[in-house]
Amino acid sequence: MYAVIATGGKQYRVAQGEKLRVEKLDAEEGASVEFDNVLLVGSGEDIKVGAPYVEGGKVTATIKAHGRGEKVEIIKFRRRKHSRKQMGHRQHYTELEITSIAG
Repeated sequence: MYAVIATGGKQYRVAQGEKLRVEKLDAEEGASVEFDNVLLVGSGEDIKVGAPYVEGGKVTATIKAHGRGEKVEIIKFRRRKHSRKQMGHRQHYTELEITSIAG
C-alpha cells in the first residue's frame, strides 16, 4: 500500500516502513505525526484519488531526527563591474519513518 501526501509545499509518495526527509516540522524526536493531506491512496489495482484530498485518508509517521542538509553555494557575479557575492545555505529537514497508511 502506498499514498501521496502533501507537506511543506511538496508532494511525496510514501509506503509503510519507508524513511524520508521533509521540510522541518515543529515536533520532538520520537513523536508521532499525522498527515491528513492525503492526495492518493493505492494498493495494487485499487486506487483512490482525492478531490483534492481522500476522505478519511491518514498517514502516520514517527520523527526519527532533525538536521540540516548539504551546503548549497550561491555565487552572484557581474562581469567587468568588480562585483562578486558568495553565500551558502543549509536547509533544515525532519527525517520521518512511515508507520501506517489508512484510507
